[in-house]
Amino acid sequence: MSSVPDGKKLIRSPSGLRMVPENGAFSSPFSLDEPQWVPDKECPRCMQCDTKFDFIKRKHHCRRCGRCFCDKCCSKKVALQRMCFVDPVRQCAECSLVSQKEMEFYDKQLKVLLGGGTFIVTLGTSEKSETMTCRLSNNHRYLFLDGESHFEVELSRISSMQILTDGTSPGENDIHTYTSLLDSHFISEGGSRASGMLLHYKPMGSQDVQQLRMEAADDKKVASLWLAAMHKAAKLLYEARDQ
Repeated sequence: MSSVPDGKKLIRSPSGLRMVPENGAFSSPFSLDEPQWVPDKECPRCMQCDTKFDFIKRKHHCRRCGRCFCDKCCSKKVALQRMCFVDPVRQCAECSLVSQKEMEFYDKQLKVLLGGGTFIVTLGTSEKSETMTCRLSNNHRYLFLDGESHFEVELSRISSMQILTDGTSPGENDIHTYTSLLDSHFISEGGSRASGMLLHYKPMGSQDVQQLRMEAADDKKVASLWLAAMHKAAKLLYEARDQ
């Protein structure tokens, strides 16, 4: 184990080298813990093709799900950034497909979220709105909103997220929840139809739910891209909670 200057440390696990935060409490909300490996004695056969393991046919553990496979069924080495692996790691066919899809988020959408977008922000039921830049913090744990004032929303304290989209007819607005947006046509590549976002969250030190409404300001294209990226982030966030 060795420390590095940016508050992270390099650790070696049975699965490979990982670069993790010095304080585990400050890990990214998108991150996943390493799975417990299925014990060798409990998997005499490949859990995919049922091939029996022997001296020649060796078993391998998928670094994402922890199950046992033969070399043929667990041959791909794919980046697994949600577990902070430094190098690509061995994964089964099913897990490797999931990890490959997540790579797009880390390579594209995450950069968009860190770059930020400009929105007209309304807190609660207030009639006053403020133009603010919203971006994801470098540790991925907060949304920073900056204008004449500044406040933060911790992602782990968001209870619901709704995307506002431009309707098919003029003047019509539709509100679609996170779950209804998954794999839907309402947010396509580029997020061309996303126009705003409605969050419900609990501020730090409070159990009362606060509402935050964000609507695209002047640069609607950048705002739509940011909202589409936020939708992808919400999907990973909900999956991380489930796991």
